[in-house]
Amino acid sequence: MGAAPDFTHFVRTDEDGRSRLDLAIDGITCAACLPDIETAMKRLPGVKLARLNLTSHRLALTYDPQQVEPARFTGALEAIGYRAYPYEQRQVEADEQARFVLLLKCLGVAVFAAMNIMLLSISVWSGQSTSLPPETRDFFHLVSAVIALPAAAYAGQPFFTSAWAAIRQRRLNMDVPITIGVTLALGLSVYETQHHADHAYFDSAIMLLAFLLAGRVVDQAMRRRTKTAAGNLAALKGENALRFDGAEWGLVPVAALAPGDRLLVRAGERVPADGVIVEGLSAVDESAITGETDPKPVEPGDHVYAGTVNGEGALTVDVTAAGHSALIDEAARLIEQAGAARSRYMQLSDRVSQLYAPAVHLTALVTGLSWWLFFGASPHDALVIAISVLIITCPCALALAVPTVQAMASGAFFRSGLFLNDARGLEKLGEIDAVVFDKTGTLTLPQAGVANADEIPADLLELAGRLARSSHHPLALALARSLRARAPLPEARETSGQGVSAPHEGDEARLGSAAFCAAEHLATDAEASSIYVRAGERVAQLSIRQSLRPDAARVVAHLRDAGLDLHILSGDRAEAVAPVAEKLGIADWRGGQKPAEKIAFVEALKAQGKRVLMVGDGLNDAPALAAAHASISPIDAVHLTQGQADAVFLGDRLLPVAAALAISQQARALMKQNLGFAIVYNAIAVPVAMAGHASPLFAALAMSGSSILVTLNALRLRGPGKSVTLLAKPLRDQP
Repeated sequence: MGAAPDFTHFVRTDEDGRSRLDLAIDGITCAACLPDIETAMKRLPGVKLARLNLTSHRLALTYDPQQVEPARFTGALEAIGYRAYPYEQRQVEADEQARFVLLLKCLGVAVFAAMNIMLLSISVWSGQSTSLPPETRDFFHLVSAVIALPAAAYAGQPFFTSAWAAIRQRRLNMDVPITIGVTLALGLSVYETQHHADHAYFDSAIMLLAFLLAGRVVDQAMRRRTKTAAGNLAALKGENALRFDGAEWGLVPVAALAPGDRLLVRAGERVPADGVIVEGLSAVDESAITGETDPKPVEPGDHVYAGTVNGEGALTVDVTAAGHSALIDEAARLIEQAGAARSRYMQLSDRVSQLYAPAVHLTALVTGLSWWLFFGASPHDALVIAISVLIITCPCALALAVPTVQAMASGAFFRSGLFLNDARGLEKLGEIDAVVFDKTGTLTLPQAGVANADEIPADLLELAGRLARSSHHPLALALARSLRARAPLPEARETSGQGVSAPHEGDEARLGSAAFCAAEHLATDAEASSIYVRAGERVAQLSIRQSLRPDAARVVAHLRDAGLDLHILSGDRAEAVAPVAEKLGIADWRGGQKPAEKIAFVEALKAQGKRVLMVGDGLNDAPALAAAHASISPIDAVHLTQGQADAVFLGDRLLPVAAALAISQQARALMKQNLGFAIVYNAIAVPVAMAGHASPLFAALAMSGSSILVTLNALRLRGPGKSVTLLAKPLRDQP
């Protein structure tokens, strides 16, 4: 007995005291393995959640550390034939590459052997009409055996080892019928060769392996492509960071960073952790995180995220989140979670696949015995028919029908700046026919700005921004951030509740209330908060309000044209909601809504038979998000709101909301298509094989072809993330 593995560095503890651990699982060959692994984990005491991603072979576990030790997980998995180890991206990629190389080698051996055996088989087939001497025919069969047996032993490794591991644990997987079929075909061929028979099936057995391996290579390649989103995110994290230890700057590993650390991010470097800028001005490229292509200007007080690239100025950053808590890690987690989600379609596929393997063997056995005992077939012919049934009924297409679509949908969501946060989110978003928007922070940008900046002289605006730098009032802070003021005016002083004043060009400059700035004669903006600035005799009113997201009007118009029922529910006052609703063309809007009123409105829509999507970001939106059929929040929403949402989106654009509906509808349609195809395939293929009209070689070709077809159909979800289609109406992300 070896020492138990150390999981200390891989276990994460949530706020509720539960532990999280991700394991990489070796030995997974098909979707039928998935329920076996998850069921084995859920049987252990203290395990709250066990979710396996069939694409990445990553098992996410949530458990109570007081009831179960992590070492028990690996032991339980080994007991059912799987090897498990802590999930590390580089190690998993290396192991996956090794498996892929082995598959390619096996495929090469199978194809090379099949080509040579087919040359001999053609000679035998043609010799039947030209009186080929029995001795020559037997010699050709013998040479075929010499080529086929070692080639099958090597090329069949992926199937044989998996099947043997399953049988040892007294269970069945999809590789068991394949192994039995190939073994029976080879055994029958050896028997026929020994008894100088006219036919042998070495060519069929090797071609069978070649087709099966080709299908598995294609499937493996597809799976590797669907993992690029999360893999690319992991690659964005740097390895080292410049940290201030109180005396000097030193280079430390990114993994050693913690909240409260102070970092120096030089020009051109990636930001190593989430944080707040305390010194420096620059522009940050957030395209890899938010999808925004233009660099975002940043200054002290602004947030920056791990994986983004600093521009031309050095930044001093105080870390707020590092390690697995950074936004980039949360995004990768959501991508992984989306790939492991269980919609109703996937649950149906899992149940059918799990029950299908025993049915395959029973069907093949009953078919073979029936042909031999009741239809007068020889044992040889009955065995060939049973082998064909065994192979053609392997439920690979059925098992792949939904997981491949879900994996592709997860990648499409990521390319559109979206992350699924709920297992059934993909399915629910595809059923939406009504959308309810919150206003503040949802239809509008989270940060307020100066709405009438183009009406105010530039020097007066600059003065207002510099004065605002010396104030702690929320309106002044919003003003300073909006105007990107670089430095406060010297000798500025703040009068509590009134404003800020400072000497300026031989006079006094002021920023604050109308009374403080002697600006009572100026009109106020009923739709915004007002702040005033005075320099000598000049005075101006600045309207501070949140502006619409840049594409809000186009997205709302598109959703309306697509036939969706649109509403606005806002806790803001009616005077502020009315102009937003008018600009967007949403007739049904309500302001001053409390959480209970929002819930009542959503429930009323549901009572009318509507499937409601709630889009909101505030704490008061959380109950309505939970009550709606589906929900979406911005990534910067409060934690409680994000927790209730089925999906979250990045960036300043509203386009991801339309993309979520488009991708979900298409994914739902593709799932139905794949399941329908898998059912039709089996409804046709199984009777054909049972009737004796399918050779083992044809069965292998049909089975592999059906698996590749459902995978290729799922690939239709791949495409440019900046173009979506909703209900067959295109919406382009263009200015």
